[in-house]
Amino acid sequence: MSRTWYRRLLLSYFPIFLLTVTILIFTSFVFVNDISRQETKKADRVASRYLVDNVDRAVREAEMSVLAEVEKTSAYQSYFREAGGRTTSDMYQIARSLRSLSDDSSYIESVYLYDKRQQRVLTQSGLSSTNNFSDAAWLKQIDSGKLSSGWQPPRDYRLDMSALSTRVLTINKGMPLPFGTEGVLVINVKMSAIEQLIDNMVNEQLSFVTITDSGGSAVYQAHAEAAEGQVMNEIKLDRLGWTFSSGIRAASLFGWVSVISYLWVAIAVGTVVCAILYLIYITRRNYKPVQVIMNRIEAHQIRALDQGGKRTDELKLIDGVLENLIHHTQDYEIKSRENQLLQRSRLFTELLRSERIEQAAERLDGFSPLAGVSNTSRFAVAVYEIERYESVFRDQYTRGDQNALKFALMNVFQELARGANLQAWAEWIGSDRLAVIFLAEDEEARTMESLRSLAEEYRVWVTQHLRLSICCGIGPMVRGAEQIRLSYEAAESVMRHKLLQSGDILLAAAEDPSPHLLETYRYLQINAELVKQFRMSNGQWREQLDSLFEAFERDFVQDETIRSLIQALLQMLEREVAVMSDGLQQALSNQEAAALEHRLLKADTLDEVKALLSDELTNLFRLYVSASETKSYRAMVSEMKTYIEENFANPDLSLKHLSDRFQISGKYASYLFKTEFNMKFVDFLTELRMKEAERLLLKTDCPLQDIALQVGYANAITFGRVFKRVSGITPGDYRRQHRGLPSLES
Repeated sequence: MSRTWYRRLLLSYFPIFLLTVTILIFTSFVFVNDISRQETKKADRVASRYLVDNVDRAVREAEMSVLAEVEKTSAYQSYFREAGGRTTSDMYQIARSLRSLSDDSSYIESVYLYDKRQQRVLTQSGLSSTNNFSDAAWLKQIDSGKLSSGWQPPRDYRLDMSALSTRVLTINKGMPLPFGTEGVLVINVKMSAIEQLIDNMVNEQLSFVTITDSGGSAVYQAHAEAAEGQVMNEIKLDRLGWTFSSGIRAASLFGWVSVISYLWVAIAVGTVVCAILYLIYITRRNYKPVQVIMNRIEAHQIRALDQGGKRTDELKLIDGVLENLIHHTQDYEIKSRENQLLQRSRLFTELLRSERIEQAAERLDGFSPLAGVSNTSRFAVAVYEIERYESVFRDQYTRGDQNALKFALMNVFQELARGANLQAWAEWIGSDRLAVIFLAEDEEARTMESLRSLAEEYRVWVTQHLRLSICCGIGPMVRGAEQIRLSYEAAESVMRHKLLQSGDILLAAAEDPSPHLLETYRYLQINAELVKQFRMSNGQWREQLDSLFEAFERDFVQDETIRSLIQALLQMLEREVAVMSDGLQQALSNQEAAALEHRLLKADTLDEVKALLSDELTNLFRLYVSASETKSYRAMVSEMKTYIEENFANPDLSLKHLSDRFQISGKYASYLFKTEFNMKFVDFLTELRMKEAERLLLKTDCPLQDIALQVGYANAITFGRVFKRVSGITPGDYRRQHRGLPSLES
């Protein structure tokens, strides 16, 4: 049996082992080969792109140098004028220019001018007819019009009849530039120079480059050797219509890659052999404990068979026993851990709230990290709060990150507490608050100073490393676990009054008074009085604002209550004054109110809150006063106009009369009329009186004296003078003309 189990134990590892090693070898080979291929292809593409760019730049520079010379030399333009305009000096200058172009560039074979009208060719050697020209066949193709624009495919070119032909690239440019039709500028570039450039940039031992034209015909192959290998990249040069096919020569880089791959396989095989030997050694070494276990299992099975039971497989028996044992152990550990954490958290909460505090000292000693707790031990509670929790913590981190940061915050605090030789028990009591119970082992004054120093050190560390801001409230020292609630409530109370205290570390008094019932109606009366003064455009609203904040300090009002009362004040203002103008509605809108509330939340002290609110109310007051003045001015002008229209017949109606009637100065009344009606008060009054006088003259037979009195003049003479000045004729003549009565002269 022992040898059988030895073989079973040894052979049971092999399938997984061989499968794993095989997968690793295959994966490694494929991975290395693929990486090598990708990197080789990338390197070949970079080199090919550089080669193509250099060829393109060489051809472009040759072309642009010729065109620049032609543009610069005026003789080229005058050459294609009328025949009588040509001079020998122009042709000489052109020939010299063509010669310098060929001599200065290693790529230009030749440049010449072809005159279609005269059927002549001007080269660097001079003027000749097309019949005797060595490149006459090319000129015929130009005349046929079958050549496409741009660079032409490589061709054979002879400079003269006796010279050998040379392969060149040719481009034709219409003259005069840029699109002339009288002649052609022919630029020939040496193919040998292009080929030499390509050969210099291609490593013949590693790579190859083959160039084909748009028709697929071979143009050139680097180093004039057959390319044996795989084409990896194809790059097209649009300017010449060439396609550059590049790759790695066979038996070069890929050969090295194969060698590396085979070396890796050899290493993997060697590793497998070593692993097999080590596996055999370990199996033989570890077999004896297994043999002891199997002997026990065999004895158990023999007893089971004697009792009429069934023989079961040894591995199944072991598996069942171990599985039951593991499950029971895991369940026990989980439940034990959960119970311990739950009991510890429940004890912490009960101590803060004074719930079920019987035998608190014994429970603290058993479940808390505090050591040496007795019935007379002294405790202090501190509450740490993450400031602006929503904006800087909750909204910027995911739930998992928040939990990780809180765990880090607690661990850092515990490390700092141990460094300060303080026994502390910390638990999170809310999303943004960490409560800590300290066990005092020193005198009260020294312990409180240590707690304050620890809080300051913790605050500085969190600010520097986590970019968070925290504040701390420390409760007074109490004796006995039953009094922990008093210290906690004092710390909570001081945290609710951060605006009324300065600093991030707040110490609660030893005997904090119980919070009294806040008389909310009194604050609402102050708010109502402030809004009333505000609505009456009275600057005394600032005194009411000062009174409001003095009451906050006097009554030691909580931060939340202060912000609620300020919000109620803004809502009362919105109801009372927002209807005055669109500007006030915008300033008191929900969006602006939310922005102000956000700024108030960032304020650290009551003075900052007062300054922010004062600035906001001052801006609102300016808008309100401006709107009030605008509405009063328009109402006054309308009322004055109505009053004048109803009382224009009053002889005493004047600017002084209006100033007395409406309690404004005469100059201001005149200004209002000028601004609103674009005329003076006297002109407006005269216009009303004259319209009424015209009506009375036409509709009634009243004497002029009566009409004068009815329209506000004391006598007919004054009335007649004003009427003639306005209408151009006297009142009597106006009546006769419009009523068809005969004149007095007739």
